[in-house]
Amino acid sequence: MNAWFADPTTLLLGAITGLFFGFLLQKGGVTNFNVIVNQFRLKDFTVLKVMMTAIIVGGLGIYAMRLIGMDVPLHIKGTALLANTLGGLIFGVGMVILGYCPGTAVAAIGAGSRHAIIGVLGMLVGAGIYAELYPWLKANILEVGSIGKVTIPEQIHISPFVLLIPLLIGAIVILPRLGKNASNPSRV
Repeated sequence: MNAWFADPTTLLLGAITGLFFGFLLQKGGVTNFNVIVNQFRLKDFTVLKVMMTAIIVGGLGIYAMRLIGMDVPLHIKGTALLANTLGGLIFGVGMVILGYCPGTAVAAIGAGSRHAIIGVLGMLVGAGIYAELYPWLKANILEVGSIGKVTIPEQIHISPFVLLIPLLIGAIVILPRLGKNASNPSRV
């Protein structure tokens, strides 16, 4: 029999992780509607700074642990070019309209933003529609351009560090020069 929910320990750890993640999103300033919208308007680069920092630190950390022999599995989703492109477009348009991505919307609700509630409800409705359309989507869209579970370094046959180290150097050089936050000049 399949359980609807994970065991209580897993649920508790998930809740603690979610609260910590939401707290960090709020402290980073990315639960603010104006910060996200102004990223798309190229007036506030807080989102870029937070995301680039997370990608670089996470990437270097995971691959460094693997390099020293730690068994850190990568849970790579399959790449389906059409589905990824369409999903990215839907996600991007939704993020511009709402001013939040799913994670920042939930964190914004936790920080007291009432208008994010409508967006989260819309995401839930969208997820329900996707679930209902899934058989048709799987047959007609989700497998188009499928190339399996791949990474960029694997595809071009190089070490991940060949991409991550220049990305780190570029971030160190470029991100501080992007200027102060336009929405809140007191925050970098």
